Amino acid sequence: MGNRQEILLTGAGGQGLILASIVLAEAAVNDNKNVVQTQSYGPEARGGASMAGVIIDVDTIEYPKVANPTVLLCMNQASFNKFLPKVKPGCVVIVDSTFVTGPFQEEYKIQTYPITQTAKDELGREVVANMMALGVVNAATELVDRDIFRESIHKMAPKGSGELNQKAFDVGYRLYEHGSGQNFGFSAQTTE
Repeated sequence: MGNRQEILLTGAGGQGLILASIVLAEAAVNDNKNVVQTQSYGPEARGGASMAGVIIDVDTIEYPKVANPTVLLCMNQASFNKFLPKVKPGCVVIVDSTFVTGPFQEEYKIQTYPITQTAKDELGREVVANMMALGVVNAATELVDRDIFRESIHKMAPKGSGELNQKAFDVGYRLYEHGSGQNFGFSAQTTE
């Protein structure tokens, strides 16, 4: 991927995407990159629309809002329906197949993973699906050095949950590396 990355993390309030964007921004800063993080959410604390943007660049960032996303994460169907039409074909689109059913257009690099279901099944906690999603996103895009990311997760996670959140991040990597998702529009790189 190029030097400048514009990432949109989208879903419903209560899925932890604002925290995920803050952790991503912190990790990028710790990886010696320039970063801007923005967020917006509906008036409801849970269930309303939630969107966070992170711009990562090695150069100066002159405009703070995500204008040309290179990465889109959709954690629910409503965010997929709303934000997919706003990105250009070729943008990496990662969706949580627990809640997103498509339609998946071939012109996008759409990758589907059962993120929330895996968090529930393997870790017993749906609440860490946000960190698992970050693992999938970072594995697919190499935005930030993995070890630096893990350190940032431990630092930024709510007290007492650092190890669980790091484990969720690692499970996200595993989902990506073992091709545990479906790909539309291209073949994802897999590692045995």
